[in-house]
Amino acid sequence: MRARVVPALILALLALFINVPEARAQVVGGFDFSRAEVSVTGLQIPWGLAFLPDGSALVSERNTGRILQVRPGQTPTPVATINGVSASGESGLLGIAVSPSYAQDGWVYAYFTSTSGDNRLVRLQLSAPQTQTVILSGVPSAAIHDGGRIAFGPDGMLYVATGDAGNTANAQNLNSPAGKILRMTPTGGIPSGNPFSGSRVWSYGHRNVQGLAWDSQGRMYATEFGQNTWDEINQIVAGGNYGWPTCEGSCGNSSFRNPIVTWTTAEASPSGLAYANNTLFAAALRGQRLWTVPLTSSGGAGTPLAELQSAYGRLRAVAVGPDGWLWVATSNRDGRGTPVAQDDRIIRIPPATSGTDTTAPTIPGNLAASGTTATGTTLAWTASTDNVGVTGYDILRATGATGGTFAQTGTSATTSFTDTGLAANTTYRYQVRARDAAGNLSPVSNTVTVTTTGGTTTGGCTATPATQSQWGTGYVIQPVTVTNTGTSTINGWTVTFTLPAGHTITGSWNATLSVSGQTVTARNAGHNGTIAASQSTTFGFQATRPNGNTQVPSGYQCTSP
Repeated sequence: MRARVVPALILALLALFINVPEARAQVVGGFDFSRAEVSVTGLQIPWGLAFLPDGSALVSERNTGRILQVRPGQTPTPVATINGVSASGESGLLGIAVSPSYAQDGWVYAYFTSTSGDNRLVRLQLSAPQTQTVILSGVPSAAIHDGGRIAFGPDGMLYVATGDAGNTANAQNLNSPAGKILRMTPTGGIPSGNPFSGSRVWSYGHRNVQGLAWDSQGRMYATEFGQNTWDEINQIVAGGNYGWPTCEGSCGNSSFRNPIVTWTTAEASPSGLAYANNTLFAAALRGQRLWTVPLTSSGGAGTPLAELQSAYGRLRAVAVGPDGWLWVATSNRDGRGTPVAQDDRIIRIPPATSGTDTTAPTIPGNLAASGTTATGTTLAWTASTDNVGVTGYDILRATGATGGTFAQTGTSATTSFTDTGLAANTTYRYQVRARDAAGNLSPVSNTVTVTTTGGTTTGGCTATPATQSQWGTGYVIQPVTVTNTGTSTINGWTVTFTLPAGHTITGSWNATLSVSGQTVTARNAGHNGTIAASQSTTFGFQATRPNGNTQVPSGYQCTSP
């Protein structure tokens, strides 16, 4: 009998091993999670994460009130300390954002719980970090549910996520900024187009939102902490009511908007949120994982997959860096985690470089330039296609009408790019190439040649546009930077530009627009007409155009009294 039992046992064990499934590939959402690496260590409860134009990151520390500049493999450098931070429980220095016009205005924004007993928003410049201007105050605060994530949307407006501050009634009270997502101008004002007249409220019925992101079509998403049962990702629409405290998770009530994803609170407790490659990435605290959520064409969710599960502990922030890597910050020293010696850390996940995909994207088409000034020009092109998906574009530049070597001058996730800092009266040539998640590069596009103007101005100001986003039938131009080029303060400005045939203005902010034929006239709003010498302000607008048309407005001219 023994001779028969032993071979049978061996066969059973072999069958067990043969039937073990292969490990799932860790390339998800265009990133290779098998090559995740610790890039920054020694942080103290990092909360917010935002990037400067040079590719370095700014990190806010919740309890210290410090803002640090970090680069992979280097020791973090403190660059500012926010005044009057009160850190208790979940409160303290929370979200951080960098102005979309940072190269021109240098503004950094920070949201925090103050010693004055509220949550508030300040902006500062790293060149003078102790000069901090409060642009929003009076948001209810508590040791829990302070929200805190801030981010600039594709419309150039600043969005602020708040919690209900432990008072559930705040969420449904439109007169309270708590339990909301707020939308405001970069100076804290109430922009046109907000759903409730005279209010910064963009959406309401929230318990505790700590993550904001937009997809490639400009749709907005937010993560939200549930109470005992369901955590959520919601698609956010203007004026939407998301149900708290009436319901948690899906409501089954037409008065409220249902989430696109729910998890149990043990699986998630989601904080930061990022978007890339048609995928949302949600950092989970209690769940100790990074949720990857593919999006459908309608903005709904496919099947979420968990990555980094229990590998680095509690995850607070996630963002896509200018380097194309996914950056994730831990929160293991917040009193609820189990820190290791290196904590807190930033983990970076590289783009996928699968050796099995050797198909390059198609060539970007119809590269064209518009809005050329003495210091910049805006490029636009038609999208490339790829078998696994285009992840971005490299912009190449050479100086002179002929000769010289093309070198990369920037990257873009969309089909437009504004190159600034150019020399006046100088000729430049541009090309664009596409790249995919495997690192394949397309051939370069056609070459476009531009010559910057001589730097002369009309009426003491210039207007330089940037294309924020484009889609098949429209686009957002933001920011249009109006700069006082004179030696004294101007009090009012007017910008004119030419709208291509068939294009229609559908909205604007920080300026009043009128259209006569194809000529658009933009006049300053009440709050941004006065500009000191060498200073700037911005405005933006949205327009529709015929499907397949890739033109954008041109011929921007600025005048002032």
